Amino acid sequence: MVRGCTRGACRRFIDRHQSALNFGLLVVAYILYLIVGAGIFSAIELPYEVALRQKLKADLRDFLRNNSCVSDARLEKLLARALEASNYGVSILGNDTKRSWDFVSSLFFTSTVLTTTGYGHTVPLSDGGKAFCIFYSLLGIPVTLFFLSAAVQWIMSVVTRRPLSYFHRRWAMSKSHLGVIHAAFLAFITTLIFVIIPAWIFVALEEDWNFLEALYFCFISLTTIGLGDYVPGETPSKDVNPHPHLYRLAITVYLLLGLVCVLVVLETCWELPQMKRLRHRFYEENLRELDSETTNIIDRDQLSDQLADTADHVIDHPATISSVSEQAASIRQNGKSAPYTLASGSVLNGKPR
Repeated sequence: MVRGCTRGACRRFIDRHQSALNFGLLVVAYILYLIVGAGIFSAIELPYEVALRQKLKADLRDFLRNNSCVSDARLEKLLARALEASNYGVSILGNDTKRSWDFVSSLFFTSTVLTTTGYGHTVPLSDGGKAFCIFYSLLGIPVTLFFLSAAVQWIMSVVTRRPLSYFHRRWAMSKSHLGVIHAAFLAFITTLIFVIIPAWIFVALEEDWNFLEALYFCFISLTTIGLGDYVPGETPSKDVNPHPHLYRLAITVYLLLGLVCVLVVLETCWELPQMKRLRHRFYEENLRELDSETTNIIDRDQLSDQLADTADHVIDHPATISSVSEQAASIRQNGKSAPYTLASGSVLNGKPR
């Protein structure tokens, strides 16, 4: 008896707090994902770091041995200043003609700041530039988010909602299944156009990049991670990059267009009914309310499809207008959709109904 009551109480507690328990499990799973990722990165990268550090120390010892006139302290001071300048985007490796703050480079910098990509290869040098960057980003980032949101919604109406509505009416497929197919196709096309093909182009234009590095740059940039370890257009050779300003401008346009398209894919996946059901497992909202809401949406879609078919029929057969008006009034009074039936004596496709 006691055991049965305990089981019943536990069952009621789980049912009552299902969404909270799901969210707690989600938090634990995310923390474990972070820990596993950190462990894997440490295991992979730490040996390379140790080896590189030892090689640099060996090179430093060899240099001091072969150049006895240079003291250890003066060399370390010079290297520290060179590294500090390199962190600010200023290099001393023979590219004196390269400027990090001409107009095109500044335009590239503003695009990476406002989209929160932030490569970090070029940063403001002066106090005035740092102060202006704060105020410029404070206004520009919300405006950029608004612009991206508006652009994504406008593009989705063209590449997602209209095609789904068209194929839903034409093929009579479930919108949930059709949405999954459409999202997968859209993700494939976006990956091909904005990741795979640009990676091959970067391999051809950047002499020090292989395909994996170019693919890595495209992914890191379009996901706005922006680590900054690979930045195109940094090659000082004029033979490889004869038009550096045009190249940097093209990269800026590519990043903005690619970011918009990636957001379109993510928003398309986010609006899938399967994703909505998965998200609502972690909310307090009852899943039955979601089901009723989904049913109402489906009813409205069916009603719009019926009215569209009816409008096409009325154009061909004006005699049915009175029947359409009566059924539309009935739909408004009842507040629910009803299947459309033709008036008696009307003709559909040349056949009496």
